[in-house]
Amino acid sequence: MVSPLSDEEFSNASGVESWRVLFWGAKTAFPTGDFATGARLVAAIADQVAAVGHSPMIDLRDDTVTVQVLTIGAGLTDLDLELARRISTVAAEMGIVADPSRVSQLEIAIDARDRESVADFWSAALGYVRVGPGTMVEPNLIGPTLSVHEKDWTPPRNRIHIDVSLPHDEATARVNAVLAAGGRMLGDRHAPAWWSLIDAEGNVVDIATWQGRDE
Repeated sequence: MVSPLSDEEFSNASGVESWRVLFWGAKTAFPTGDFATGARLVAAIADQVAAVGHSPMIDLRDDTVTVQVLTIGAGLTDLDLELARRISTVAAEMGIVADPSRVSQLEIAIDARDRESVADFWSAALGYVRVGPGTMVEPNLIGPTLSVHEKDWTPPRNRIHIDVSLPHDEATARVNAVLAAGGRMLGDRHAPAWWSLIDAEGNVVDIATWQGRDE
């Protein structure tokens, strides 16, 4: 039987120090230097998938392999933890050092008075699959997720904003970078769960982490 884990339990577990919990599961990135090395790492990961009986989501690029673990419908579980540990081990055996600072997760967020009707519209428009109240994903979990929040909005905040889920140890630097680029702090009372920042024309981004959130 699969045993769910909280974000904190996964983040504090041994053997996954190079993984970071984001909106959807946990991720890390392995700089491989070239495509062939990345392909060999993916093949080694496939062997671990067979052993655990659980699959990750993998993105193979010219010089980086990004890996995400998640149990659909359950969040992070003991299977994800075991698989992440095994992936870290095989990468280390190949001399590949993970760089979790490279990972993030994007979400498009919409404020709406009627959450369900707006969610139905966007699910149809994007071809996304509904996975929760107002929440939807691309069928192959590629690209940003979309979440509709039932609430009013007030200027200068726009109705649509971007959520950027980051490693908890990268978020403050990103907030400072946004401020240095001309952004303004709209609100930080929910930090470290999220900081809301706004640009000169009213467009909002929330920089988010797993910390400070209710499970």
